[in-house]
Amino acid sequence: MKTPPSQALPHDHYDALHSQFAWHVPEHFNIAQVCCTRWAIQTPHAVAIREHIAGASRKSAKTYTFSQLQHAANAMSAQLRQAGVKRGERVAIVLPQRFETAVAYIAVLQLGAVAVPLSMLFGPDALEYRINDSDAVLAIVDESSEPVLRGIQVHCPKLMTIMPVSSIMIAYVAIKNIAYKQKQTFEVHTKADEGAILIYTSGTTGPPKGALIPHRALIGNLTGFVSSQNWFGFDGISNKTSHAVFWSPADWAWTGGLMDALLPTLYFGREIVAYRGRFSPEVAYELMQMHGVTHTFLFPTALKAMMKAFPQPKSQFKLKIQAIMSAGEAVGDAVYDYCQKQLGVTVNEMFGQTEINYIVGNCNRFWPSKPNSMGKPYPGHQVAVIDDDGNICPDGVPGDVAVNRFDIHGVPDPIFFLGYWKNDAATQAKFTGNNGQDNWCRTGDLATRDADGYLWYQGRADDVFKAAGYRIGPSEIENCLVKHPAVANAAVVPKPDAERGAVVKAYVVLAAGFEANDALVEQLQAHVKSLLAPYEYPKEIEFIDALPMTTTGKVQRRVLRLQEEERAKHRKI
Repeated sequence: MKTPPSQALPHDHYDALHSQFAWHVPEHFNIAQVCCTRWAIQTPHAVAIREHIAGASRKSAKTYTFSQLQHAANAMSAQLRQAGVKRGERVAIVLPQRFETAVAYIAVLQLGAVAVPLSMLFGPDALEYRINDSDAVLAIVDESSEPVLRGIQVHCPKLMTIMPVSSIMIAYVAIKNIAYKQKQTFEVHTKADEGAILIYTSGTTGPPKGALIPHRALIGNLTGFVSSQNWFGFDGISNKTSHAVFWSPADWAWTGGLMDALLPTLYFGREIVAYRGRFSPEVAYELMQMHGVTHTFLFPTALKAMMKAFPQPKSQFKLKIQAIMSAGEAVGDAVYDYCQKQLGVTVNEMFGQTEINYIVGNCNRFWPSKPNSMGKPYPGHQVAVIDDDGNICPDGVPGDVAVNRFDIHGVPDPIFFLGYWKNDAATQAKFTGNNGQDNWCRTGDLATRDADGYLWYQGRADDVFKAAGYRIGPSEIENCLVKHPAVANAAVVPKPDAERGAVVKAYVVLAAGFEANDALVEQLQAHVKSLLAPYEYPKEIEFIDALPMTTTGKVQRRVLRLQEEERAKHRKI
């Protein structure tokens, strides 16, 4: 992607960028080579990973160069090969944000094996299911995840080896063993279409499905990443600084942390902060100040918490933020305004999913955003809102957000996953179309498209419900509730009702300093009534300490909905 001419700013460059963009995907492509090996040769002393452990000072943070990352990966690749790992075999990675996690991905991918990211938050049952389903032959673990893996290994017949990592050993090999690193090479010339990463999605029904991501998918991610981060990786665009530093609390075991943060940052030869510790608003701001973070990906739930905890962050922190991308849920105009007014950055909302990531969003540097809009299709992606029969919906009519296998020029889009692991039926069900061509890949997320081409999120297909005959999308009501100073977070679900089928119910997490009582319930109901349609206000509000969340920061409305359905059974409704 080229930079639009600066003299034309701040006009809208979207049409030119989208219409002129063309994909160039080589036959052979390897994520490890482009994210590490080439930089170890071209800029060996550039910082790749800055590791910060919770409670440590900036001076105690460890930095690792691309050269050190490559040499450590070579050492680990040698261990993997010695353990018998072959090209195409699956290797589980059960690690937090740390240097060795980046090492593990590079080591696995440069061998031509397939990485299986697994969250540190998974319990024994979740780990056992994914390891067995993927037929993982080896697991790379740290001191905290090793006992759990040892405990389930007897139930995982294909898992032959558990490989612990040691930061001291890896760093020593990376820095000291000069003779070793001169002799060893592990670069495998994988094809762009070969499987690279097997990520398990947390589906709303049935067991998790493994989405097999090819090496080329990183290329497909780049237009969205560059755009949502206000042209990340192109020096000289920003007058603030040319030294880009990325940080996100997103777990590197998930698409948001791996494909939206770690790998694209390394692809551009830039520095990423690895933080080992729990997220909090204070930690987020301190990290960004301490390490001069310029670009970040923050979930809406994180931004909401930061907004409530620090209404005027610039009075307490010196920040260098140039771009904020947010995804997973709708940001809402309260957070949108906060980022603009208090951080001086217009948040770029993005939409995508594991199977087809980074497909729709904003880039406020080169085209204007509309508050609360998902944005427009990123360059290289042909996106539409389609109906149940695969026809494109008229503007303003809700439908399923879908991506075509081909871009607007008829060239295959590299963003697509290869399919669900050992589940051809689910893969086929993901695609639809008409005229006998199933070229549209459904996301399962509902949206409308306006006359300017912007998409407006309506919720997951299974989150939207009807109450008293009205179609209800929960995100708009949740956004409205969060605007009230008493609300830290909220989730809206249907409560079964004998007369109306369902009524709107809100689960509310209170902000600090507020207490739950009937008067507050009435205030919140009046607040929603004053801003939305009369049928949208929550007929019932329940205060809870925390909303059920996925490990990727999404509210699990399904958990609350099922809870309401179970309660209804006991009420005999």
